[in-house]
Amino acid sequence: MTKDQAYRVATADRKTNETDIKCRLDMDAVYKGESQVIEIDTGIGFLDHASVREQEVTATPAHATFCKGDLHIDDHHTAEDTAIALGMAFKQALGTPKGIRRFGTAYCPLDEALSRAVVDISGRPFADINLDLKREKVGALSCEMIPHVLMSFATSAGITLHVDVLKGKNDHHRAEASFKALAVAIKQATERTGGNDVPSTKGVL
Repeated sequence: MTKDQAYRVATADRKTNETDIKCRLDMDAVYKGESQVIEIDTGIGFLDHASVREQEVTATPAHATFCKGDLHIDDHHTAEDTAIALGMAFKQALGTPKGIRRFGTAYCPLDEALSRAVVDISGRPFADINLDLKREKVGALSCEMIPHVLMSFATSAGITLHVDVLKGKNDHHRAEASFKALAVAIKQATERTGGNDVPSTKGVL
């Protein structure tokens, strides 16, 4: 990390008639020598679980997300808005994407399941998510919402994201492996290169 590079820290609040979310993300606590702290409470057990596993894999030392949502209706708004808020915090923390690798690719297994994630910090929101989940729910999280969460994060963060489950039979494993692969790919894509250039021949992303 060069002396002219600021620490990548951001907060994002998203309040609607359906949800109230507060998110804080510190992408550079590791450079400060801080211990890993992960606090996530969305009211949706598997979403919390998957998010914690994601942060453990990346060793992102500081990440807090707290949410109040209309779970008495269903999990849609809470899961979607949590992903949007996290994407907002990610984009704000990253700032102008200078001195990063930009691209990241990761394969992550979880027992019999294997997932792949490919990330481009492109400034062009796009997501192609293929998890092929069979169950109706994993815990309290609807399986149809899991790819939607990943898409909502990518759109809000302004990144290009491809996530594919390559094999596996257990939907819990397939979904969790996908979150882990995304985490590792993002860690790689946002890794400091030591320079201060925008990683594009265009000069901007």
